[in-house]
Amino acid sequence: MDWTSNKRCIWLCLTTVLLLSACSVSYKFNGASIDYTKTKTIQITDFPIRSSYVWGPMGPMFNNQLKDEFANHTRLEQVRRNGDLKIEGEITQYQQRNKSVSAEGYSAQTELSMTVNVRFTNNVNHKEDFERQFTATSTYETTQSLNAVQEELVTQMVKDLCEQIFNATVANW
Repeated sequence: MDWTSNKRCIWLCLTTVLLLSACSVSYKFNGASIDYTKTKTIQITDFPIRSSYVWGPMGPMFNNQLKDEFANHTRLEQVRRNGDLKIEGEITQYQQRNKSVSAEGYSAQTELSMTVNVRFTNNVNHKEDFERQFTATSTYETTQSLNAVQEELVTQMVKDLCEQIFNATVANW
């Protein structure tokens, strides 16, 4: 190759590199479909526990995780009142029940479930308002005590519930 061909090749490579670095494509896979020109704030109230069976740390775990879900996956500013979006509700149920029975007739697995009632208000588009319940479950072997697995199971259920609420409110799935 002669010097002119090398110059052209080098120039073409530099131009390509500059063009590629100047252009950037950004994809977000959090599922949020928010028009940030109209919707800028969100109000998330703490969910009180209205269940007859209660595990103390579950309320703060849920409330913190729900707020973190929106803080980490949207650009919405969290406000105490008059939000463009408003999420409120209560933890209505926390219970355990036998899920399966062993050959000897004893409980082999226990299912733990948590249900929250959510009221969502979209002050930008009231057609999207709803009130609905979300439930998450987790199973553990009956040979384990609930005290031994409760924190891990509640953490999993809280994460699942918050993802369900996020998807129902801002992902429009």
